Amino acid sequence: MTAKVSIRGLYKIFGPNDKAMVPHVQGGMDKATLLDQHQHVLGLRDINVDMQPGEITVIMGLSGSGKSTLIRHLNRLIDPSAGEILVDGQDVMKLGQGALRDLRQKQMSMVFQKFALLPHNTVLENAQLPLSVQGADKATCDAEGRKWLARVGLEGFEDRYPSQLSGGMQQRVGIARALTANTDIMLMDEAFSALDPLIRTDMQNLLLELQKELQKTIIFITHDLDEALKLADHLVILKDGAVVQQGEPQSILLNPCDPYIEDFVSDINRARVLRVRSVMQPLAPGEFDGDVDVDSNLEELIAQSDGDTGHICRVMENGEAVGQLDMKDLVKALVPRTSETRDAVR
Repeated sequence: MTAKVSIRGLYKIFGPNDKAMVPHVQGGMDKATLLDQHQHVLGLRDINVDMQPGEITVIMGLSGSGKSTLIRHLNRLIDPSAGEILVDGQDVMKLGQGALRDLRQKQMSMVFQKFALLPHNTVLENAQLPLSVQGADKATCDAEGRKWLARVGLEGFEDRYPSQLSGGMQQRVGIARALTANTDIMLMDEAFSALDPLIRTDMQNLLLELQKELQKTIIFITHDLDEALKLADHLVILKDGAVVQQGEPQSILLNPCDPYIEDFVSDINRARVLRVRSVMQPLAPGEFDGDVDVDSNLEELIAQSDGDTGHICRVMENGEAVGQLDMKDLVKALVPRTSETRDAVR
């Protein structure tokens, strides 16, 4: 599969001579030394990520890890100090102002953490803004704005103003606005982090529901691992501006590559997050104590088996047997793997 967005050897250094500082960082100079010796700040170091069409790529890390800096490179709100950003194979760094404006209006839309709604415009006027900017006629703008407001559950609120809506409803307007733009790529920078927990869960579910149908390429920024594991097809974890580990979320959870990732995943409710497909074994002849869906989480299987570790279940996908799961393997998967346990096994 050809990546929708590719990032190759991306560096960002903040300071007046950023390009001159790149060789120092490539030679191994760390963030603290760069600041101390050259008064420049290292933002991103050698980022290489492929974002596939129709998938949600989640970029996560603690505050200061570089995740928001990274997403702002994709539409060139920030220019890199070195490296390539390819969208559909086209180098974004080579775009002139007109082509860059088209990229931002027609290929990429953005959902912000703080909603960024225009307070003196109605909900409908906010939702249809991308098409208005593109010069579409009023009938088209109204029709598309109303359509997407209805899809995010805001039918009947078109004539309200942002101040008359709750935070969750305002963020729904932000999502409707991004969808009205009808871009292939959606950038979402901590889009749900300002919301209350229950509303946040609703918004995550809404995003996943829409994504099943629309198959957008979504780049989602978060500092919340539970959110990342729920949403991500591909997970990228940053630390101090560099990628520590990336891949399929379940694989990262089961096989953290270093102590930093181990700490990240240590407090996760593994039974609720891990899926049967991640711990099942190949199907073998024999009798089974029941069937389980390949995408069920382990918590559901524990309840189904009433906690009996002697059970062996047949794993089903679309009506066909695709594997089996021994409850003893499930129990092992619930114990976090650390560098100490891996060394003990060796």
